[in-house]
Amino acid sequence: MTLDELQHAIALKLIPSVGDTTAKKLIQHFGSAKAIFNESKKDLKNLTGIGEVKLKAFKDPAYLIKAEEEIKFIEEHKIDYTYYKDKNYPHYLKQCIDSPIVLFSRGNIDLQNKKIISIVGTRKITTSGIEFCEKLIENIAPLNPVIVSGFAYGADITAHKAAIKNNLQNIACLAHGLDQIYPKVHKKYMKDVENNGGFMTDFCSYQEFNRNNFLSRNRIIAGISQATIVIESAEKGGSLVTAHIANSYNREVFAVPGRPTDQYSKGCNSLIKRQMAHLLTDPADIIYHLNWDIAEEKKNKQTQLFVELTDDEETCLKILEKKRKAELDEIAINCQYSTSKTASILLNLELKGLIRPLPGKQFEYI
Repeated sequence: MTLDELQHAIALKLIPSVGDTTAKKLIQHFGSAKAIFNESKKDLKNLTGIGEVKLKAFKDPAYLIKAEEEIKFIEEHKIDYTYYKDKNYPHYLKQCIDSPIVLFSRGNIDLQNKKIISIVGTRKITTSGIEFCEKLIENIAPLNPVIVSGFAYGADITAHKAAIKNNLQNIACLAHGLDQIYPKVHKKYMKDVENNGGFMTDFCSYQEFNRNNFLSRNRIIAGISQATIVIESAEKGGSLVTAHIANSYNREVFAVPGRPTDQYSKGCNSLIKRQMAHLLTDPADIIYHLNWDIAEEKKNKQTQLFVELTDDEETCLKILEKKRKAELDEIAINCQYSTSKTASILLNLELKGLIRPLPGKQFEYI
């Protein structure tokens, strides 16, 4: 994509009356963003949906001037950008009808052939919510997934910090331009995020944080990944909006259940009750529903003639070898381990290619 075309694409997205869906239709019709601005008023007016407001905007030089300033910022600060027609545009996001025509990013982002999940939730995350999120990411870390969130308080920053701790690539989607950060208190995490992942937004550098921008930000979080996980949520909140958007994109949604009386479990319980999300209690749920192939992760590893097992892993494996197939709770009882510990052990056995998960929290000896 040339800088000239980039300038016109940015100018197009800056016009308030033109959204990404309309912009794509116009680009498809005229062949390029630049061609739209060079088209005559007469030809533009013949198109359905192009009224006087849009006609006036296409001929207003202010948008191109503003776009030129943005390109200077991009060059000066070495900002990465990708056009929706580019090969390196996020694969899953490209499938969404309202995905941004231009994305800006900073850091070391690589989404090619990656397992990608988004994690969202309340800003007032509880201690148990933090513990669940950290344990979940720790348990799926061997699969090397990309963790996506919104860099906000609560569940978002918990997910980013857990990804950093486990050396996983993580992407922070922002509701503002890349010349600022919100909340400012999270500035201390920026370097760690950029070292293995980065920041992404469809807002220009000068566009400041605004709560009205969350909807735009949330569609990227929902669209860029294979699935959205809601850790905790009240009856209303941005994480539920993200879950609804993910549903509209036909993506998988997972929700962590909680007690009916817990304020920040009501949103998750509602998603599950209304069959808008899978119930999530252990990492195997994600692996099963997303059909992640454990064997695929082993292709690039040296084949081992003898698999080394810990004492705990041997105990669980012997139970399954004898029973051939058993439920998680049954294995935990036989091993005399907690359910959470057993789930973690079973995931390790899956990664070693010795067992496989089945529907209904069952596991089978291979």
